[in-house]
Amino acid sequence: MKYLVQLKRWIKSTGFQFSHLTKEKYTCPICGYQGAFANFVLAESGIIKHSRCPSCDSFERHRLQKLVIDQLKKDINFGKMRMLHFAPEYFFREYFKPLVGEYITADLSMNKVDYKVDLTSLPFKDAEFDIVFASHVLEHIKDDRKALSEIRRVLKPKGIAILPVPIVGVQTIEYPQPNPLEAGHVRAPGFDYYERYSNYFRRVEKFSSEDFPNHPYQLFVYEDRSIYPTKNCPWRQPMAGTKHMDIVPVCFT
Repeated sequence: MKYLVQLKRWIKSTGFQFSHLTKEKYTCPICGYQGAFANFVLAESGIIKHSRCPSCDSFERHRLQKLVIDQLKKDINFGKMRMLHFAPEYFFREYFKPLVGEYITADLSMNKVDYKVDLTSLPFKDAEFDIVFASHVLEHIKDDRKALSEIRRVLKPKGIAILPVPIVGVQTIEYPQPNPLEAGHVRAPGFDYYERYSNYFRRVEKFSSEDFPNHPYQLFVYEDRSIYPTKNCPWRQPMAGTKHMDIVPVCFT
């Protein structure tokens, strides 16, 4: 997967490394692990605490996404849905496949997917899918509006798109070029980023880390973002605080 290669390069360039498990005990809602989550160390901003599940390798954002889907399941019958999962995380593959009626994976360059496709030019007919899931993908795509248009096109009426990106600032910053030292990101999404979705979807409902119990799941990102911009991330803007909520947008056609 192109984005995975970019992430590996970014890890090497920034000094990113996993640290020891913390003493606090948590529960992973994805795999059921109970115990400490791993810190990791980022050269740019230091230790990011309680981040990775050592059992399934999921992170804060994935745990929040799982809880959001569990919430949606109370009102939506996923069992008859046709799902397109773009840039599929392996632990979510195991979760989604038995959850939906038909499960299809896609990515631009990732192996072992059903379709190798560009999200800005999908080969599918109009209204083929009931749900599209693409986590932390749009921040890699310069023409994200074209990607959003394609996602909307392939969704059926009353379809759902779950399209979270990393919220790392107050306002979205567009980069003049992809940053290879930031996993190939072309922008730093801010709290305003999801306003773009309203041009393509009838309704966008946003779930945040604050909407669910933080314990025992640990749904926040503990990162010092006040140090930006930096040498490796020259276009990011500073963001106050060291505990940041994540946001999962659920878009309805």
